Amino acid sequence: MNMSTAPTALQAGPDDSTWMRKSFSMVQSRLRVDLGLGSQSISHAGTMGSVNEGNWIAVLRAYLPDRYEVEQAIVIDSRGNRSDQMDVVIFDRHFTPVLLDQANHRLVPAEAVYAVFECKPTFDKGLIEYAQAKAKSVRELHRTSVGIAHAGGMYAPKIPFRIAAGLLAPEASWADGLGKSFSGNLSTALDQRLDCGCALDHGAFDWFDGSLKVVPAECGLIHFLFRLLSHLQGLGSVPAIDWREYAKIVE
Repeated sequence: MNMSTAPTALQAGPDDSTWMRKSFSMVQSRLRVDLGLGSQSISHAGTMGSVNEGNWIAVLRAYLPDRYEVEQAIVIDSRGNRSDQMDVVIFDRHFTPVLLDQANHRLVPAEAVYAVFECKPTFDKGLIEYAQAKAKSVRELHRTSVGIAHAGGMYAPKIPFRIAAGLLAPEASWADGLGKSFSGNLSTALDQRLDCGCALDHGAFDWFDGSLKVVPAECGLIHFLFRLLSHLQGLGSVPAIDWREYAKIVE
């Protein structure tokens, strides 16, 4: 006589993704607890900010391939320009060295940068404007590009891609979450637009398909991470830096 048993996760049918959703939801819940603990137990705003940035950096490191480095950093260019300290910078470390890395003070060449994020306690009008201004300051930095030699000749210099930017927070401040109040405060200007982000309690958003896409809070973090992964995958490698331009700084 055959005895029927409840299927395990490994035995689940091809369309049964419930177990995956539950697993990803637990990752999101853990991050929310960590962020909440920081806000409740740390009174100094600067220290709390650093702790929260560290939590977001840890999650991004866990899900991004090793080719991507994730750190707090200042972004610089070969003309001596520099950004403010950026909460999160996703950059290439395989082809591009960090020019200074001492006591968490890092200078990253603009050519190496894939994306930058601000980590804040909430989404609101002022913090969105602040994040957009910082995104613009990084995108305005000069980036060089040179050809790369290979066995058959030279690859042409790669046109630098647009650096992605975003905002990360535990929640949104509006009653409608990531609804019309939120979208009404987003700039559509390409030099300052926030391409993606996540407010854990209210969902995630991105413009990666050409229009604003918003998803609800359930598994919003994982949706954000997978969409970011897809975007980074499409960018390919960073341009090859013209180190002669950086050498001029110290001549």
